[in-house]
Amino acid sequence: MTRPKPDDEPATAARPDDAPTDALADAPADDAASVDAAPRSGLDRFFKLTERGSTVGREVRGGLVTFVTMSYIVVLNPLILGSFSPTGPGAKVDVLGNTLSVPEVAAATALVAGVMTLLMGLVANMPFALATGLGINALVAFTIAPQVTWPEAMGLVVVDGIIIVILVLTGFRTAVFNAVPPSLKAAIGVGIGLFIAFIGLVDSGFVRRLPDAANTTVPVGLGIDGSIASWPTFVFVVGLLVTGALVAMRVRAGILLGIVLTTVVAIVVEAIAKVGPSNGTNPKGWNLGYPALPGSVFGLPDLSLVGDVSFGAWTRLPAITAALLVFTLVLANFFDAMGTMTGLGKQAGLVSRDGKLPNVGRALFVEGTGAIAGGAASVSSNTVFVESASGIAEGARTGLANVVTGVLFLAAMFLTPLYSVVPIEAAAPALVIVGALMMRQITEIDFTEFRVALPAFLTIVVMPFTYSIANGIGAGFISYVFLAAVTGRARTVHPLMWVVAVAFVAYFAVGPIEALIH
Repeated sequence: MTRPKPDDEPATAARPDDAPTDALADAPADDAASVDAAPRSGLDRFFKLTERGSTVGREVRGGLVTFVTMSYIVVLNPLILGSFSPTGPGAKVDVLGNTLSVPEVAAATALVAGVMTLLMGLVANMPFALATGLGINALVAFTIAPQVTWPEAMGLVVVDGIIIVILVLTGFRTAVFNAVPPSLKAAIGVGIGLFIAFIGLVDSGFVRRLPDAANTTVPVGLGIDGSIASWPTFVFVVGLLVTGALVAMRVRAGILLGIVLTTVVAIVVEAIAKVGPSNGTNPKGWNLGYPALPGSVFGLPDLSLVGDVSFGAWTRLPAITAALLVFTLVLANFFDAMGTMTGLGKQAGLVSRDGKLPNVGRALFVEGTGAIAGGAASVSSNTVFVESASGIAEGARTGLANVVTGVLFLAAMFLTPLYSVVPIEAAAPALVIVGALMMRQITEIDFTEFRVALPAFLTIVVMPFTYSIANGIGAGFISYVFLAAVTGRARTVHPLMWVVAVAFVAYFAVGPIEALIH
């Protein structure tokens, strides 16, 4: 079905409240999700629960589900940034041979995620949880840290965050957000849905990377040797079917209930089959989290990494090299968060009729400070997590859900043995279910107009195929501007879209550019 032509026109230019003096101002009150009802309490009034058609119960459930589906970051981030010993297998050493301790990274990861998630809820009133961004932390661990010391690498992350905050305060980041045409915003939401579904499929072991072999060029495959040959993957499949059934039957708290039931199944399976953890050597083991009763419940966090940051990278490296590293971090941060908030906002019904997201300036400001806080605590940049979609699917519509998630992250500093009982195979079904829910936005894209269809398609497929939201947005932006130009519609493209497209060309070519400079 052909959609109306306004979808192909540029988004409305930045409003006056996107100017520097009002960069954090609220968006219009014509929120698509608002309802004509009076607040029932101070809590209702502060978080606009009734206005957004939500309740305290829904927000609590949504916040809890969001935490459960993204709490794996407290386990995964230390495995990416940290090492169990400086000389052990997979140790991530800096230029001086130093490493970050896994327990220290875990504690700081939970601390920053909790604080930043609370700020997003209280300042921007959004159900968008924050934690260390995947992809950016790998960039820090495998590209930046080997060239400098760990404190210097985190100093570059702090500089990245400062630049992001400046772009927000000047209104530039909000203006770019509003300049994106509706077709690309819808494509971003769909792409994120596929991306998080792919994350769930891979983390559960249902989809696995295939080792290089002479007789195959297929990069991924089903389970082990083309079959579901492990108990954890079996648990994932059971969880996917159970959770899908609960959601299809519109059972209240269906996603959360599905996670709990799947965790119980996992505990029973482990008690009988004695599968054991994966630990990188047992492909049939549990990937993250271990479904068995922990030996202890409480543990004191080690926060010694907080504040261990240096700006010495600018003297250790050539200035142009340090600048290019920061440029890469800025672009990845800038558009990962924008794309994620676009998709989440549309899923939550918070985007107004003119394509605006309420409090977008405040939300982008908090997200920018997440990079500063993450760098200052040596856990890499914190950003909005796509797993927030699981909480939104459970009913979260306001920042109250973030308060729940944030408090749980702070508690996770002390309760790591307890929450690690939930294996990723029990949480991954929620990611796949949410991915399916987010696919509904594809109906907002006019695929009969190829100059719209190709950029939307590239945005959607590049995200999961490259494991990067920023890459998908870049492919979509560049192709959208190019096709508009060659079809005689260059004037319909917002000027900021041209600026961003050129920036993405530099982003994709940063390797050759750096090599040429050297």
